[in-house]
Amino acid sequence: MPQLDTSTWFITIISSLITLFILFQLKISSQLFPLSPSPKTLTTLKTKNPWESKWTKIYSPLSLPPQ
Repeated sequence: MPQLDTSTWFITIISSLITLFILFQLKISSQLFPLSPSPKTLTTLKTKNPWESKWTKIYSPLSLPPQ
């Protein structure tokens, strides 16, 4: 059984990687991206909750009269 010649594998793999890199760079550089995207201003709507319109009194256990 003859021996497999692997002497050219390194240059084949390296040249394939370089070719793929160049092709991806060309593909990406052909895309048109917005130069400076403007931020979208979001307006927050404040909803009225029923408990916001009334005052609630919260009693601390220490302020309660002793029983």
